[in-house]
Amino acid sequence: QLSDGRVVTNFIVQALNNDDITVYGDGHQTRSFSYVEDTVNGLLLALNYPKSDIFNIGNDNEMSIKDLATLVIKLTNSDSKLIYKDLPVDDPMQRKPDLTKSKEMLGYQPTVDIEIGLSKTIEWIKNVK
Repeated sequence: QLSDGRVVTNFIVQALNNDDITVYGDGHQTRSFSYVEDTVNGLLLALNYPKSDIFNIGNDNEMSIKDLATLVIKLTNSDSKLIYKDLPVDDPMQRKPDLTKSKEMLGYQPTVDIEIGLSKTIEWIKNVK
């Protein structure tokens, strides 16, 4: 659903509509974005692991929210501008999973580059809008 309130879909929809992109805080907070294929591959590795255990699955490459917004504008060739609003009190400054265990025990490795994942997501959103 495109109105799910998640930063990637919000930014892409705003950029495709040439609306201003809303960044909360100064945009320096970081997130680690995982493309769905990487996430599913990691879940399958964990599911097929012979013992019950807990694993972090995702991507450990961090990107600032401001850099994400700028990249989305570039990839959509948008005229959108960044506008800044107050950071919600409960918004974490960093989200980055520790994938050490998943990489060592499962052989998990995210492979989809952020630009490729965003480009695929942009095309998907264009088709469902």
